Amino acid sequence: MKLKPLSDRVLVKRLEMEEKTAGGIIIPDSAKEKPMRGEVVAVGPGKAGDDGKVVPMTVKAGDVVLFAKYAGTEIKLDGEEHLVMREDDILAVVD
Repeated sequence: MKLKPLSDRVLVKRLEMEEKTAGGIIIPDSAKEKPMRGEVVAVGPGKAGDDGKVVPMTVKAGDVVLFAKYAGTEIKLDGEEHLVMREDDILAVVD
């Protein structure tokens, strides 16, 4: 299934976190938090400004981003978890 976000929405696939700590301790599934890092899969065209012109998106498909813990709406696409969020919910792009 393909999904094209509208306006200033972004489709993000969560990136899995390490299952071990730096000290080598394995973290069980019940103690894991959902990752707050993901890869941008698709972006909308942008948000309309006050003058009616569309302001282009800052992020693009393929960018790795950090986002707020409770940002976006979770959806399943082809059996995989994704998030649809506003570009404003993205905190930073990871280089």
